[in-house]
Amino acid sequence: QVQLVESGGGLVQSGDSLNVSCAASGGTFNPYVVGWFRQSPGKELEFVSLISWSGGGTYYPDSVKGRFIISRDNAKNTVLLQMNGLKPEDTAVYYCAATSRIRSIPTLLSTTPYDYWGQGTQVTVSA
Repeated sequence: QVQLVESGGGLVQSGDSLNVSCAASGGTFNPYVVGWFRQSPGKELEFVSLISWSGGGTYYPDSVKGRFIISRDNAKNTVLLQMNGLKPEDTAVYYCAATSRIRSIPTLLSTTPYDYWGQGTQVTVSA
């Protein structure tokens, strides 16, 4: 069974960049779709990005498009989320999730199809 562990969170200032990583153990990331979600206090989980198993397909919501970049290294079983131009509203706990089920993009924007989740890493952006 795949286990996911996020790392790289921290406290940064507005406009800074930060990378968060997701590492898989107990199995391989391939052929899983990997997504990133985030949750701020009092809010529901919000979709942040996803990447196809090959890495050739990515998707971002408008809130992070042009600022965040997702990539993966299947040989190292890791997925990286590069976050640039961070804003205070990006403050949240960031979770990575994985699924081997083939689903449409709209479905993959929700938490429903994801079978495996990490414990989360805190990202705090000060104004």
